[in-house]
Amino acid sequence: MMPGSGTGKATTRPDGSSTRGILAINAGSSSIKFTRFDAATLVPGLSGRIERIGAPGTSLTLAIGAAPGEVMPALTRTDHAGAAAHLIEWLRARDPACVLAAVGHRVVHGGPDYRATTLLTPAVVESLRPLTPMDPEHLPHEIALIELWMARFPGVPQWACFDTAFHHDLPPLARLLAIPRRYAAMGVRRYGFHGLSYEFLMEELGRSGGTRAAGGRVILAHLGNGASLAAVRDGKPVDTSMAFTPAAGIPMGTRSGDLDPGLAWYLARLEGMDAAKFNRMVNSESGLLGVSGTSADMRDLLEREPVDPRAAEAVGMFCLAVRKCIGAFAAALGGLDTLVFSGGIGANSAVVRERACAELGFLGIEIDALQNRVGADTISGPGARVSVRVIETDEELVIARAVRQALDGGSAEPTQSTSCREKP
Repeated sequence: MMPGSGTGKATTRPDGSSTRGILAINAGSSSIKFTRFDAATLVPGLSGRIERIGAPGTSLTLAIGAAPGEVMPALTRTDHAGAAAHLIEWLRARDPACVLAAVGHRVVHGGPDYRATTLLTPAVVESLRPLTPMDPEHLPHEIALIELWMARFPGVPQWACFDTAFHHDLPPLARLLAIPRRYAAMGVRRYGFHGLSYEFLMEELGRSGGTRAAGGRVILAHLGNGASLAAVRDGKPVDTSMAFTPAAGIPMGTRSGDLDPGLAWYLARLEGMDAAKFNRMVNSESGLLGVSGTSADMRDLLEREPVDPRAAEAVGMFCLAVRKCIGAFAAALGGLDTLVFSGGIGANSAVVRERACAELGFLGIEIDALQNRVGADTISGPGARVSVRVIETDEELVIARAVRQALDGGSAEPTQSTSCREKP
């Protein structure tokens, strides 16, 4: 019998470590990130990401533990299903003895009903399909990946961790959208996203800053290709920039953020733009890409801004939008104690952090230029009233923790662990 195949027992590597794992799958609109955690210790093992799905140059980057990443050649199939199948084969090749105790999936939209980690059954998967109009950029891909993993590993429990769950109990006034009430009864409301990231950031803030920091007035800025901010008081969300879909809020890599709703009617008359084309424009052709005309990547735009006015405008627009949102959320919170930057841009771009905080001294935000430049954990100046922190988020760890907690709580029917090589 192949090691670990269907016995329900973990095999042991030569170094004595367990091979029983929880695999966290984090699927985005153009990427799939994954990490395999030891089920007992939650120590990360094999991890990596597939990027640029659906575009030329799709690649799989792998890292084992803390080892440097390895960039693999372009994949032959560049859709999500092909990328996921490629990932499964790589997992089998790289970790043939691994035994999966469970798989956890990030699901961006949980709609009005899903607010907790949920065991994925065929019935649950079917209940997610009607939600796809709420998030056509993510949910169809995520459902397809879930079905693929369930088919390949039928003996392994699969769990959904919802990005909207963190914001589920937003105050009623924050949930409301100013449209006729009948739509609220249909589930049209502010949901908010990046919840797995925000959950991690609040946990880390409590660990590094103590209960006083985590229980204070906090603004979390998850700034990446998808970007949003959240206001948190006493550990509970008060408001967030994204709304019914992840296209709302501040401008992002390719998403417009908030727009005048009259624009839809104007473009319909001007260009005959239908709803599908408008949706594609605001999700895939706008934001940093739309304004710059060249790139959705903040690194590219910062490099080009000295010689490209449109790149400079895209960067300036983004930083101004973040600054305005910080000011608005400070008002909603009645003041501010802690500001946290995270995400690919927020955790790595000192320039964006500095410009986003410019002219916010009236709120008590003061940045130490040196600490900001070196990416210190705390970048606020000495004696500043507001603590400004930089925290690298880890959504995959949040998924793994939630799945292990669900397994420990006995929420699922007992199943055998299944080897990564169990089903071709």
